[in-house]
Amino acid sequence: MNPFDLKGKTALVTGGNGGIGLGMAQGLAQAGAKLAIAGRDKAKNAQAARSLDAIALEADLKDEKACRALVDEAARRLGRLDILINNAGMNVRKQPQEFTLDEWKLVMDTNLTSAFVASQTAYAHMKKAGGGKIVNIGSMMSIFGASFTTAYAASKGGIVQMTRAMATAWARDNIQVNAVLPGWIDTALTRGAREQVKGLHESVLRRTPSGRWGEPADLSGIAVFLSSKASDFVTGTAIPVDGGYSVQG
Repeated sequence: MNPFDLKGKTALVTGGNGGIGLGMAQGLAQAGAKLAIAGRDKAKNAQAARSLDAIALEADLKDEKACRALVDEAARRLGRLDILINNAGMNVRKQPQEFTLDEWKLVMDTNLTSAFVASQTAYAHMKKAGGGKIVNIGSMMSIFGASFTTAYAASKGGIVQMTRAMATAWARDNIQVNAVLPGWIDTALTRGAREQVKGLHESVLRRTPSGRWGEPADLSGIAVFLSSKASDFVTGTAIPVDGGYSVQG
């Protein structure tokens, strides 16, 4: 038996229509999983769904009712829900003294609260099915601080601690909960960071032992591992996928 085989398994990937989410969704699809991807951009959803032979769903995950309805709809249309990847996220890059409370709440609700609500809703489906896998997407900012990432870093640090708590709570239900901490991956989100933060590109290349920015496809393998039987005794972890960035002093 191939422990990485996902045939017969179903997965919901939030923010799965582009960037890291799409890279992870592609890995799951290649391993045989049946997919639902969620995002706010209808055109991007449709394009990604076609490429993955997936179900496309739209929702504003900041809205609790919409988020819960999304998870329930994915489970209904897929027939069950075995895997949830909480990838939806955004950033506001400002110095801490410049943030408005609305901007703070926007980042926290998008990155952290939506992952909590989606996981809480998925729990009932997974428990009924006899188990499941939840993968929460953190960041290097779960580990490090940067002056322009106050709300983002707080949300991603929260992802790691939430992951540990959920892993402890749900292990006896055969639900493994883990976090992935992507390094500097070449996506639309980080391209925006390079435009706003002078010298960021060169700094990342200097610090990353692999000598390059990551690509969304670099996340496909860890997505399959943490979603498959291969990781049945792995829970509560936070795994960097960063080309060695986080091991540099």
